[in-house]
Amino acid sequence: MTPSGGADRIDGRAVDADGKPYLKARVRAPPEDGKANAALEALIAKALGIAKGKVRVVRGQTARMKALEIDGVSEADVAGFLEKFNAD
Repeated sequence: MTPSGGADRIDGRAVDADGKPYLKARVRAPPEDGKANAALEALIAKALGIAKGKVRVVRGQTARMKALEIDGVSEADVAGFLEKFNAD
């Protein structure tokens, strides 16, 4: 995630050095007091069409790479959502 990124948007998928895919996102919020994490949670929730409270950053609170937990969405729904974004 890129904080203070000038826009709230998902920029697509990429693959890290170990070959693991991840979703690239940017938010306008600054990386202070959890504001950027909250903005990321809201961005993902909106993109999935679910309530903001159902998305939580569970790992990487102060890092660019984050792990999210999403309640009430099946793995198939998440996979379908991720398919919308092409890997670089």
